[in-house]
Amino acid sequence: MKSALCIFLSIFCLASFLSAAPGLPEAKRIVFLGDSITHAGQYIEYVETVLLANTDKRYEFLDLGLSSETVSGLSENGHAGGKFPRPDLHERLDRVLAKTKPDLIIACYGMNCGIYLPLDNERFQKFKDGIQWLRDKAKAAGANIIHLTPPTFDSGPGQKRTPYYNEVLGAYAKWLVDQRAQGWQVIDIHSAMDGALAEKRKTDVNFAFAKDGVHPNAEGHWVMAQEILRAWGVKHDYKLEDFTTPTGRLNALHSLVAKRLHVLSASYLSEAGHKRPGVKDGLPMEMAQAQAAELTALIKSNLAKTKSSR
Repeated sequence: MKSALCIFLSIFCLASFLSAAPGLPEAKRIVFLGDSITHAGQYIEYVETVLLANTDKRYEFLDLGLSSETVSGLSENGHAGGKFPRPDLHERLDRVLAKTKPDLIIACYGMNCGIYLPLDNERFQKFKDGIQWLRDKAKAAGANIIHLTPPTFDSGPGQKRTPYYNEVLGAYAKWLVDQRAQGWQVIDIHSAMDGALAEKRKTDVNFAFAKDGVHPNAEGHWVMAQEILRAWGVKHDYKLEDFTTPTGRLNALHSLVAKRLHVLSASYLSEAGHKRPGVKDGLPMEMAQAQAAELTALIKSNLAKTKSSR
């Protein structure tokens, strides 16, 4: 009896482990939401390029990030010199969901949600409420959702603005990670960036991912991308230089992927509409789709050459 019980428990534990093991999402269209860091899109480009080169899984990635945006609905006094308040995801999400019809949403909010002020319970609650609202909207639209914790605010050497702010984002990140106990899918890029930054500063005290404290450079985006790939169980041996140097193994493929991503994303962003001034309009959808099809053909050709040369 005891032996049978042990076998049953072993099988149950193994099944639980396998069901919780990392793996690529079951989705066709993945929509990324976030602020200017997501709008820049480099981490998305890196993820898609590695997936194309190293797996047979194919997704349609759309980057609907919007500069300055929050999910908390907050905006500091005099934002952008008083020209406009921070855009609020609440204003556009219904249209984004209707236009893009995602199977999966990957959301990266927090950097702007604390509006660069010290940790405050009321502001923190606005962030929590916004995240829960986003989850409810995603579920109602039939989409799964993965949360990325906020990127690191780089308040290191030479950055004197709001030296406390990374602690605020750390609290937001911890709260998100804690929600894993409720079954939420959360990828902790904040801790990964904090760790990578601390490691870099062991040999270069002036190293920074973000000279302005907020917007990561290519190395910062690379760390973000690696944490997503790690969470999905994707192993590879590529370095950032494989993407950014002319002789890099994935330089040509990455260039094509980036162009396709931004052509389609800009078009969808314009189609859905928003209230953020200064964002360049995308192409009309029909033109964007035509350009994307041409780029897809070039991507397939590049992949075929890459595989034949191995």
